[in-house]
Amino acid sequence: MKFADTLKTLPEFVGDKLVLTDAAGAELATIVNARGTAGSFRVYAYLAQRYGVIGAEAAAEGLAIFAEHTEDASRNPGKHPNIDRLIAILTTGVPLGARIV
Repeated sequence: MKFADTLKTLPEFVGDKLVLTDAAGAELATIVNARGTAGSFRVYAYLAQRYGVIGAEAAAEGLAIFAEHTEDASRNPGKHPNIDRLIAILTTGVPLGARIV
């Protein structure tokens, strides 16, 4: 299934941004709920709600949701930073916390 189709099946979340944190709660990055990143916001919010933290299992599901964009991110590191983060979680095993603001 394509990303756009899968995205429609995810719940919607209200908030301006999603803050990604390390284990100590320090802010590492944000994903704004705006045009161009709203899909990533929704995927990450869903993963955080479902798993609590975004660890390996959540990252694998996120990569499956991003579908064709995951393949493009693998071929072009840096082009899709929100997907790159999920790939890094699988590689390093280091999870991310996430909260909607």
